[in-house]
Amino acid sequence: MKLAALTSGGKDSILAIQKALDAGHTVTHMITVVPENKESYMFHSANLAAVRVMAERAGMEYREIPTAGEKEAEILDMQEGIRGLDTEGLIVGAIASTYQRERVEAVCKALGISVFAPLWGMEPSAVVAEVASRMDARIVVTAADGLGENVLGKRIDADLIRVLQAVSAKRRIHIAGEGGEYESLVFDAPFFSSPLNADGMQTVFEGMVGKVTYGRFW
Repeated sequence: MKLAALTSGGKDSILAIQKALDAGHTVTHMITVVPENKESYMFHSANLAAVRVMAERAGMEYREIPTAGEKEAEILDMQEGIRGLDTEGLIVGAIASTYQRERVEAVCKALGISVFAPLWGMEPSAVVAEVASRMDARIVVTAADGLGENVLGKRIDADLIRVLQAVSAKRRIHIAGEGGEYESLVFDAPFFSSPLNADGMQTVFEGMVGKVTYGRFW
């Protein structure tokens, strides 16, 4: 199939793209929805400038869809941004979020295309283990009790997974972060021609929310 991918540059959507390529599909586009509202229910807002560079590394077209980020209206903005794209389906990195999957399915139904969600139903521990073994993905946002300087800015590897497991055992967080406990950014994946570079790194904590941002990607 000829597919496009909805991605914020995080580990789940990038792993979903990799699995689509592994399965023999063609992925032509990376699509990023950019919300003005930093509290968007559906879309991430941190470090989205990285996705254009990821698309270049992957030899894919990049499409950016702006939205105010208002609940439900942002889904229609996404739909209109995808309309007319020459694709048979949309890749998403949803693991267990029915909120995300139902809305993407509704958009795809309206546009007459398929949903490709290869991570759906996977064990969260299996997702992070595959990310650790195949990618350079780093945690760039933390928003849960027990997560902070212990994981922020660090690569997801075996050691960090053990930290997540320990926090999950105490705080019952979703180990893959699908409950919003953390967000990630991928710097390298098998389908990138070379890793991303970044500078201007800044770390900020506002209450229990920690964020790593970068000034430039190339």
